[in-house]
Amino acid sequence: MKIPRRLGVAGLAAALALVPALFTAPQADAAQSIRAADPSVLRIGGTYVSVQSMNGGIAVRQASSPDGLGAAAARQVWSDTRNLGEVWAPEIHLDGGRYYIYFSAGRGAAHRMYVISSATADSGYSGETRLALPDDKWAVDGTMFVFNGQRWFVWSGWAGDTNVEQNLYIARMSSPASTTGGRFVISQPRESWERVVGNPFINEGPEAIKDPGGQLHIVYSANGSWSDQYCLADLRLRAGGDPTYVWDWYKSNGCLFGSNRATMMPGWDPTLYVNGPGHHTFVLLNGDIDTSPPAGPRFPLMFHAVPKGTPYSWENRFWYTGTFAWWGNITYSRANVPGATTNTGWSLKFFE
Repeated sequence: MKIPRRLGVAGLAAALALVPALFTAPQADAAQSIRAADPSVLRIGGTYVSVQSMNGGIAVRQASSPDGLGAAAARQVWSDTRNLGEVWAPEIHLDGGRYYIYFSAGRGAAHRMYVISSATADSGYSGETRLALPDDKWAVDGTMFVFNGQRWFVWSGWAGDTNVEQNLYIARMSSPASTTGGRFVISQPRESWERVVGNPFINEGPEAIKDPGGQLHIVYSANGSWSDQYCLADLRLRAGGDPTYVWDWYKSNGCLFGSNRATMMPGWDPTLYVNGPGHHTFVLLNGDIDTSPPAGPRFPLMFHAVPKGTPYSWENRFWYTGTFAWWGNITYSRANVPGATTNTGWSLKFFE
């Protein structure tokens, strides 16, 4: 398939310099690496660092390529010595030369976000600190990013104290370990294509990235993670928009990466090799959205999914390597809301 915007020789060379040779060619069939869910991977120089929940705690792997992470030793960096409960979806970030791992822990309605930090990727982490998120409600899948000089925290959570639906919320951060001000909803699972499987209906796994025009995107997972309807969709912040104002965000009109044609956005095709791709990670240099790739060839991605021909269950999820490319001049439309009903800009294509 044709990449939407031509690059000159210099532009193409600059784009390729951001990407290891592993990702300069399409991957027809994504490689399985780790039998697990919720990958989080960043690149530090030529080293890829991943974090995952395992053995009642959190482990870090390091390798020279994303595909190499599966064979790399998993080093336990934190254990649940206080018996907080289930440990879900850790996310690793680098900020000011220090590593921060955000994760959710708890039982039932008690799930809250925590953070640990270290000067070294795979050792020396502090004890956990609970993030004092505004309104103090059930929270999972939290991740930090910096946009236009401001730190932000985005996560999936409940509006109240009951499990009705999971919304995406955003809050400003005053430091990598603390938020300030209120929480603001930026997405709710209200579109028909993200309500195929529910009870509860779900928006979760948010990941931030900047497009070639500098606009902010939050790519997230929709539909129940226990179903092959799980998929990735996009929120695009309008140019000059306020990240805390829900109507400045425009949602893709369907899944951008999924295994069911009926829920895909027009012009996007379902997967060939896996079912229910979701909860991805953009593999960015230093995990920094200011290193988001330009338009051009495909760039590294990891996601979890279940291989086709295998019963869909949490136990059958694997981490996969894949790629993505920016796709230009794409209109997202909406109705019966304040503001403009359409917004045209960059979207994303995902490849196994």
